[in-house]
Formats: sequence, structure tokens, C-alpha cells
Amino acid sequence: MIGLGVWQLHRLKWKEAILAQIYLAEISPPIAVPAHPNRFEKVIVTGVWVPGKAALYGDEVHDGPVTPVAGGELIQPLRETIGRVVLVDLGWVPSQAPVAVAEPAGIVQVVGYIHKSEAPGWFAGADEPEKNLYYTLDAARIGTDMGFSDVAPFTLVAIGKMPPLGSALPQPAQHLPRPPNNHYQYALTWFGFAIVLMFEFYFFARKRLSDA
Repeated sequence: MIGLGVWQLHRLKWKEAILAQIYLAEISPPIAVPAHPNRFEKVIVTGVWVPGKAALYGDEVHDGPVTPVAGGELIQPLRETIGRVVLVDLGWVPSQAPVAVAEPAGIVQVVGYIHKSEAPGWFAGADEPEKNLYYTLDAARIGTDMGFSDVAPFTLVAIGKMPPLGSALPQPAQHLPRPPNNHYQYALTWFGFAIVLMFEFYFFARKRLSDA
């Protein structure tokens, strides 16, 4: 148990280094999408918005002014200058049906992070492509259903400013995702178990000796 506690302290140092790298990525300029992207890099994509197409991913309830509001992540396509289509997660919208929002015409740049495509989980809802509603974030399938054949194998989660309170506009991500860092608590737990076990052994041994 002491060994497991020490191992968690080593994991703590490792996780703190990752979090430091994520913080550095956040305060640095975005980079072009690398060949093997991960979700802890801030990247930039250049292209033009494809108008009139949208999908809704997930089913998430947010707090509303009076009652909770159901909605999902609004997905819209961006065609890169190289010709490939990238699906962009513009953020959560208070709607249960996808409605494309007007985006600037011409060449634009979108900053965000990469979310790799997923396989359907055991408890994932059934996709409804006829309604453009999806519960598994599979860029290839969503893009194909939109009529594209050259779709990037990931979704770009846009990072941006929050819209005004009560607005129906998408609520984009505010920062890069961060992995949980609970290793300090885990270490304390294992060290605590070791101390408890030492006391348990002490009282057990003392009883056995007194009975001998």
C-alpha cells in the first residue's frame, strides 16, 4: 500500500507536467492541425463555411433562467482551403433540432481542439440521420449523411466567447479540456490504508501474544 501511494505521487508529477503543457498551449498561438492530433493542442483551421447544413450531437440539459433547458452540440461543416471538410462543434445550443447559424462568408479561421471520432457506446442513443440528430460523434458518418465524401476523421471543437445570457446562439468551449488530477487524494488514501493496517496488525498481534 505504501508502494501504491508512492506510485500515485509519481503519477501526480506526470499529470502536473501534462497540465502545464496544456496551459502553455492555451496561452500560445494556435498551430496547424498535425498529422496525429490530440485534444490537448490548440489548433487552427482555415476554410469557408458550407451554408445551410447542420447537425445536433448529444442530449444535454443546462440550467435555464427558470427551468432546465434541453439541447445539444451544434455541428456545422467548414471546407478547408485544401478541399477537405471539417465538422466544427460550435457549442451547446438550447434546441432539440439543428438549425444552422449564419456564419461569415469567405475565408475564415476557426480555433479549437480536436475531438476524435467515437464508436457507439453501450448506452448511446440511436442516431436519427433523417432529423440530423446524433448521439455518437462519428465525423465520417455525420459528414456522409450531410452529403460529403472528403470528411476529416475528427471534429473541431471551437473555442470562443460566450454569447449573451439567454441567447439562442451556440455556447462554445472556453478552454482546452483537462484530464482529472486526483493523484494526491489517491496517494493519501493508500497511505491511510497502510496506517490503518499497521494499527490493525498491532492490536491483532498484541491480542495473540496476550492469549499465548
